[in-house]
Amino acid sequence: MSGGDKLDFEIRPNPQPVAAAERAALMANPGFGRVFTDHMVTIRYAEGKGWYDARVEARAPIPMDPASAVLHYAQEIFEGLKAYAAVDGSVTMFRPDANAARFNESARRMAMPELPEAVFLDSLRHLVEIDRAWLPMSEEGSLYLRPFMFANEVFLGVRPSNEYLYVVIASPVGSYFARGVQPVDVWVSPTYTRAAPGGTGEAKFGGNYAASLAAQAEATDHGCDQVVFLDAVQRRYVDELGGMNIFFVYDDGTLVTPPLGGTILRGITRDALITLIRQSGGTVLERPVAFDEWRADAASGRLREVFACGTAAVITPIGQVRHPDGEFRIADGSPGEVTMRLRQTLVDIQRGRAEDPDGWIQRIG
Repeated sequence: MSGGDKLDFEIRPNPQPVAAAERAALMANPGFGRVFTDHMVTIRYAEGKGWYDARVEARAPIPMDPASAVLHYAQEIFEGLKAYAAVDGSVTMFRPDANAARFNESARRMAMPELPEAVFLDSLRHLVEIDRAWLPMSEEGSLYLRPFMFANEVFLGVRPSNEYLYVVIASPVGSYFARGVQPVDVWVSPTYTRAAPGGTGEAKFGGNYAASLAAQAEATDHGCDQVVFLDAVQRRYVDELGGMNIFFVYDDGTLVTPPLGGTILRGITRDALITLIRQSGGTVLERPVAFDEWRADAASGRLREVFACGTAAVITPIGQVRHPDGEFRIADGSPGEVTMRLRQTLVDIQRGRAEDPDGWIQRIG
């Protein structure tokens, strides 16, 4: 079971899984990220040895020395994707190979070892197979998969760790926002920025999210569901939301989204939407959008819809925008036609109800 591009997983079924009746009660209204399945995946890494000891085992606390490197220097990355109940009885995963690639991009940025794509994908399949009973069957339900890796070498020197632990856990989830697919209100932060050029903005790194929490609290204090960050240099251009990319829909049918440039997360849903829109003959522009432009185009009616997108929230319409100088509404504040059509198209592909010409879906069972 030594390191390489392929590992054999030792399967250790949980001797005390949650009883069927209790599992059903937990899954009746799981919320998001509060209910967890019976098992987890663990794989270890050591410098000079590579990846080894791949297991599927009972979900349990992880023993950790107080001098573990992650607790002091934050070497940690993660991913997020979902497994869905398909109409043919199989289970689908949407673009897990893209998650594998992004995981390794994050690893390189954080000076961590890359995990072979085949091992990443096998870890997901094994966990979904053993915990398939936890897969929600509802239209808004899915099994959220959280692969993550952290430095667990015991030392206090400032350098990359020589030891790491890779883990995958799973959580049955419903809609990310408690109100379901309804327009959310957003706060444009005048105080905080998410990432600067040359920083870690493009990595799916826990520190980026920790740094966003004060801004999210600011948004909550202003009655908003999410925060919108402006660029760190000019404090003028829209970057992204606290955990989602953003699209603008104009009256001529053109969609615009801020360009990638090292400060914005390379969203897998974002990339899929750009592909779908262009394949259908639509126009998507990746260009900077100034906040003043957003406000002026909303006032003139030229801007018809705005939506956020990501694995957790899928596609979520934005209704009202608040900022220190006031607030404005996008059109009439209701979910837009383009937004909802794109959302339905994406959901149909994810659940195996529509054609998959790009080979985005991987099936289990």
